[in-house]
Amino acid sequence: ETVYGLAGNALNQSAILDIFSVKKRPKFDPLIAHTDSLEKVKSYVTHIPEPAMKLADAFWPGPLTILLNKQPHMPDLLTSGLPAVAVRMPRHDLTRQLLSKFDFPLAAPSANPFGYVSPTTAQHVNDQLGDKIPYILDGGPCSIGIESTIIGFGENEKPIIYRLGGKKVEDIEAVVGKVKLKIIHSSDPMAPGMLKSHYAPSKRLIIGKLDLLVPRFENKKIGIISFSKTYEQVPVENQIALSKSKDLNEAARNLFSALRLMDQKEIDLILTEKFPEEGLGQAINDRLNRAASR
Repeated sequence: ETVYGLAGNALNQSAILDIFSVKKRPKFDPLIAHTDSLEKVKSYVTHIPEPAMKLADAFWPGPLTILLNKQPHMPDLLTSGLPAVAVRMPRHDLTRQLLSKFDFPLAAPSANPFGYVSPTTAQHVNDQLGDKIPYILDGGPCSIGIESTIIGFGENEKPIIYRLGGKKVEDIEAVVGKVKLKIIHSSDPMAPGMLKSHYAPSKRLIIGKLDLLVPRFENKKIGIISFSKTYEQVPVENQIALSKSKDLNEAARNLFSALRLMDQKEIDLILTEKFPEEGLGQAINDRLNRAASR
């Protein structure tokens, strides 16, 4: 649904350690617990605030992760010692079939080496982790292509978005009213996916106005990831327009694949642009900002 995950038993410390080890992920970056029913979620958390229940009713299953105070049996390793556990019910037939067979949740961060571009096809996973994992469940190309939105609750149960993602801010606000954005690019994250440098290709990524950037770097071999436009100064094979029709959902779906393709090309750097700050454009800009932070 969102991106491919590297899954293990979220109640088993050995399995969680294996996830951290395979990804080379720092243990201070918490994981999300995935399950298939609200009843199971209730057994992992102390309580579900009213606004969280409204969001669950509206958007689960779907690309929304909710931070809730955890029960004592939920491993501290899963939450990096934090009192809240991130939980989600995915909307993908194969994933839901898998989750329905277990009486435990699955911890499942993105199935890629830590800090690199997230995988949106089974082939992406195989290319990077194929020799480190026993098998891959191929659910086809991801329908959304960026990670879930993460929301928690502050004082007086006020909703706070900690990570922009596959569920639009506008849709969330239609259910629970105005939300606070706390998108901290932190080395001490309060929720998964908050580290400053993340989702990054190995090549340098520069964000700006492409009309100005392209001539500025004319002496370099550049690749371009744009919203919809192409540039005659750059070979067509070194350009990817994420959505010719300027559809932000399509652009989000294609983003990580485009970053991977550009990273494989014989170029010096990747140029991209800021996307409209609406809908999934906010999440695209968040991922690009982290990918450019080195």
